[in-house]
Amino acid sequence: MRRREGATDATVEGRPDHGRAPAAPELARRFEAHLRRSRLISPGQTVVVAVSGGVDSITLLHLLRFLDPAWRLRLVVAHLDHAMRPGSAADAEWVAGVCRAWGVQFEGARADPPPRGQAGAREARYAFLREVRRRTGADRIATAHHADDQAETVLFRIARGTGLEGLRGIPPRRGSLVRPLLPFRRAEIEAYAAAVGLRAREDPTNLELDYVRNRLRHEVLPRLEAIVPGASASLARLADEARAAERVWNALLEPLENAVVLARSADEIELARPVLLTYDPPIRARVLRRLIRGLGVVPGRGGTRAAVEFTNSGVSGTGIRIAGGVRIERDFDTIRIRRVPPERCRVDHDRPAVVAAPVPGRAEAVIGGRHYNVWWDVGPGAPPDGGAAFGIRELDFPLVLRGWRDGDRIRMAYGTKKLKKLFGERRLRREERHRVPVLVDAAGRVLWVPGIARAAVAPPDPEQPNILLAVTNAEHV
Repeated sequence: MRRREGATDATVEGRPDHGRAPAAPELARRFEAHLRRSRLISPGQTVVVAVSGGVDSITLLHLLRFLDPAWRLRLVVAHLDHAMRPGSAADAEWVAGVCRAWGVQFEGARADPPPRGQAGAREARYAFLREVRRRTGADRIATAHHADDQAETVLFRIARGTGLEGLRGIPPRRGSLVRPLLPFRRAEIEAYAAAVGLRAREDPTNLELDYVRNRLRHEVLPRLEAIVPGASASLARLADEARAAERVWNALLEPLENAVVLARSADEIELARPVLLTYDPPIRARVLRRLIRGLGVVPGRGGTRAAVEFTNSGVSGTGIRIAGGVRIERDFDTIRIRRVPPERCRVDHDRPAVVAAPVPGRAEAVIGGRHYNVWWDVGPGAPPDGGAAFGIRELDFPLVLRGWRDGDRIRMAYGTKKLKKLFGERRLRREERHRVPVLVDAAGRVLWVPGIARAAVAPPDPEQPNILLAVTNAEHV
């Protein structure tokens, strides 16, 4: 990925002379009120603004740039040229020109090689945004997702059969990433841009109907709005309702979980089956899903259903295995959930280490028959030599130090890569690969392979506590 050092001038409209758009439309007032109410961005902060050049991102930049000067925001525009289509380099030059006209710092880069597909482009873009935030010491990353994007996301997930968790859609905030335009419709954003004379450069691929999201945007949602006026706004409200419902579920499930757990360790949980069976199946499913997540595995719909059915009718002395390396067994009135290595790389007596919460601790892991000492602390500063530091806000606990599994991928600044390929590049012998520790979070993201690579995720926050980890080889067995 190559950084851009300069750009040609661009003709930019919507450039106020005195720090604020003259006769600013109502959207500017509502936007500022939303920022104050939501606290997504606070006065005096440094904000990385993702700007593609389209009307949504240019409007977001304009709203932030010409806020009341009392906000004292420092803005940094980040633009990644994916180099996936002709004309993308000119877009980058144009955005740089806008930044010069508005007196905003510009950070640009060109992907080399270009990512493959929309998913690869998205991963590269977010990796670049996190890198710019780290390099500039910014407090927030702001993207221009709006209410229509939310409606598209919810509709897409409904079509794929999502559960309540998926209906939450795009969150207003995830760690340092914020989406301050999420309450506002595309039409009012475009009206604001027209009112203040903003120009924009639209990506022509946004009109191509080969992509599912584009067909939803240009065909399905307009047709749905014609049939049911206000459908897009209703879908966006559905996401808000789903987020509120999830918060309620989490509050209600905690005492139910505590009532059913008999014993708990880093890699095993024992449950009172008679108590569990008093819960209705949907509640039992949620309790089991939460408990399995506590072992560092996120079960899919099929795995959750299998777990519920086994607790109901499984015979004592038997067990089932669900994807992700979890075995569920019944022993008379006890249900035991334990983490086990995948069959093909299983070594007797392997034991992962679990960082259950962001509090200091120590543990021992056994991976591929090799013993490791694991140490972690919370606070400012750098980790020990050979260790790693992560921003707590962007992590999903518990963290688990376990062995490598086929299919594990790590996100680098330029995209994701299979650990198998990474091991090959490092000339790691096949018999050694299953002895390599891999740190993952509750979502299954690979965060760190000690001594080999750290993922481009959860950068340390200089103003917030971080989790500092060290892993050392204790002995060979």
